[in-house]
Amino acid sequence: MRFPLIGLLLLAAATGATAADGPAFPLPLHPRLLLDAAGVEELRARIVQPAWSNQWMAFRTAFDHRLTEPVELPPRGGNWYHWYICPEHGATLITGRRLSPWTWEHRCPVGGEVWRGDPSKPSRDFDGCILAHTHSAYANATRDAGLLFAVTGDARYRERGRAILLAYAHRYATYPLHNTQGRAAIGGGRIGAQTLDESVWLIPAAEGADLLWTSLDEADRRTIANQLFLPAARQVIQPHRLGVHNIQCWMNSAIGLTGLLLDDASLVRFAIDDPDTGYRTQMARGVLGDGLWYEGAWGYHFYTVNAVMPLVEAARHCGLDLYGEPLHRLFAAPLELAMPNLHLPAFNDSHDIAIAAPPYELAYARYRDPLFLQALADGPRNSEQALWYGVDPLPPAHHGAGAPSRNDTGGGYAILRQGDDARATWLCLKYGPHGGGHGHPDKLSFVLYADGRTVCPDVGARNYGSPLHLDWDKTTLAHNTLVVGLTNQLPVTGRSLAFGASNGISFAMADAGPIYPDLRFVRTALLCGSNLVVFVDRIESARPQLLDLACHVASAWSNLPPGTAFDLPGRPGYRRLAGATTRANAAGLVLRVTDSNAPPCAIVLADNAPTEIITATGVGASTADRVPLVLFRRTAAQATFVWALALDGRVPRLEVLADSAAATTVRITAPNRAWQVSVDRAAARVTVE
Repeated sequence: MRFPLIGLLLLAAATGATAADGPAFPLPLHPRLLLDAAGVEELRARIVQPAWSNQWMAFRTAFDHRLTEPVELPPRGGNWYHWYICPEHGATLITGRRLSPWTWEHRCPVGGEVWRGDPSKPSRDFDGCILAHTHSAYANATRDAGLLFAVTGDARYRERGRAILLAYAHRYATYPLHNTQGRAAIGGGRIGAQTLDESVWLIPAAEGADLLWTSLDEADRRTIANQLFLPAARQVIQPHRLGVHNIQCWMNSAIGLTGLLLDDASLVRFAIDDPDTGYRTQMARGVLGDGLWYEGAWGYHFYTVNAVMPLVEAARHCGLDLYGEPLHRLFAAPLELAMPNLHLPAFNDSHDIAIAAPPYELAYARYRDPLFLQALADGPRNSEQALWYGVDPLPPAHHGAGAPSRNDTGGGYAILRQGDDARATWLCLKYGPHGGGHGHPDKLSFVLYADGRTVCPDVGARNYGSPLHLDWDKTTLAHNTLVVGLTNQLPVTGRSLAFGASNGISFAMADAGPIYPDLRFVRTALLCGSNLVVFVDRIESARPQLLDLACHVASAWSNLPPGTAFDLPGRPGYRRLAGATTRANAAGLVLRVTDSNAPPCAIVLADNAPTEIITATGVGASTADRVPLVLFRRTAAQATFVWALALDGRVPRLEVLADSAAATTVRITAPNRAWQVSVDRAAARVTVE
């Protein structure tokens, strides 16, 4: 039975009632967070089916192996996991042998250095990072114990979950409040180093407690509520207000689930309806027109999806439907904008990530959108979400001819595509909003995918504690775009000028916006069949400036033409280059890169103006991983760079027939075809003949 929670919440809002000054609003019986009673029955029926029984048995067996272990909580809260990096190479550390209780060796996978933790310095508190994993494991064990007890009725699982919850209830207040810098401040946590960590911990703990709640006596429930959940939600998490942000979404779910667990209407109302931070505000302001999360990083897009779903599903169990079109668009956008192999580029603070099936198990169960089946069709359905919520059997996924070229004006991604399958050629030109604190200064950068691999990658981001994060990842030089005066672009929003296709060429023209004072940068990308990409880049400045046009290619330099050593400037990004050589007045020079898994790629620049060509390698996954980089350099007030990437190695001829501030006309002669392209920036029009 479901109760009209929405009306009750509105009534509470109108009267100002809270859990402290009146009776709690009526809710269905526990459980009502991760699963309701009907969901538990569906899970019981699912796990006896051959397709799911082995997964359930493996899950139960793994938990049973831990039942005899004592519940031994860490002596303190955990550290920020972004600090778990090698100070020398910026690579994520590997945990080595245990030295004593709660201390370990920590090894760099690049240089082999062995580090010891120092709790007095957050950036060197490597042991604290491992403690964070231990705390997380206990929260998940609470949820898993609740699930096992709800399904089987085995009292061993209840006792395990109860023991963990009571242990934390008795210890929670003794853990010092601390943030990522080790200070006791709003924004920090007791179990984790920030309210984000506290929230991520509290959600599965609340889901487990809910599944066990009616089996606990009143004294236990009072202790767990008053010494753990309410202090965490009200005293640690709720005072930290971030507005519209992915972290706020995690905080809302932790606060809302605590409210739904404990019948606290004020917490539920805060999580859902607060006008500055609540769930409805996150969906209204954070989801852009085409469904992208405003921070512009695919990792944070899914991080936000994972943050809101516990609250949305728990509210549904309690009679409040928060599923709606903004959330539906959050699920649809990645599938519509992905690379042909269903990977998403590493824009902003993200990584090159594959679209994962687990979130789409619940999304398909609730929306039944056939588009979502593409995320579920090819992989094994062995996730927790599949077991809890999966529709079985699934209808067949309708894989079409591949997503066509599209221009996402909300998120600011112009996608050009040639080809029908996972080996199609795909280019994404990035011109949209900066993305707040997780944005990068990379307007009009691009990612190029072809023949099953990413040819020109985006650097994305590594652990924020790494010195490479600010000195490389978040520099303009680390991206495939324009650097002026050796400095980073400003955080601005660009705009689309033209988008379309004609005579075998797909095109996108965009204006970077005010990335530098008194300067305009307009890039036109031309996808000429599957093997040739041509760029027409125009810069207009009020005065002569040093212009560096950067392109990174994920392979290795092959037989580089002779050059002289290039003296690297000691500026962010530039000082991370290696093997730099330069060639003066080298327009028209052909550069080649090789990849053992693909044909050689050729890079060529039209010889319409003298150009210095600098080659080097930039930083990949670590300082030891090197990625070829070419810089086309001029010092000028106005400049037009016409250049190409020939993916099959067959070099095109690029002729600039006419050029002005308003327009550029280029003749492109490929081995099998020729085009004349007029790029009219004044009229925002591209004409192909």
